[in-house]
Amino acid sequence: MHDHRRALINGLINLAIFLEAHPDVPVSSSLTLHHFPDHDNDDDLRAEIDQIAARVGSDIDFEDSPYGHYATSVFFGPVEYRAVAILAAARARHDADNSYRGCIAPDAN
Repeated sequence: MHDHRRALINGLINLAIFLEAHPDVPVSSSLTLHHFPDHDNDDDLRAEIDQIAARVGSDIDFEDSPYGHYATSVFFGPVEYRAVAILAAARARHDADNSYRGCIAPDAN
């Protein structure tokens, strides 16, 4: 097992133990753990999400498709494991949107 995987699992277990022992600590009503594939092209990104969907027994979530995301999820009550591929067109839109970041300063009035 990869070190980061074991560390994440241990962290989740320790978080659950901590929350159980500290009922006075507020928590949100849900939690999503994201996985983002590390590929350069859309075909490889989609293929990894398809493989994950097959492994966890879920469908592809087409609600995010208009935004350029190809995703699948599995829920454990209010806890979600979500694998998301951000396709090239969405990455290009994000880069274009951010290209002016820091170039425009609002008036201090």
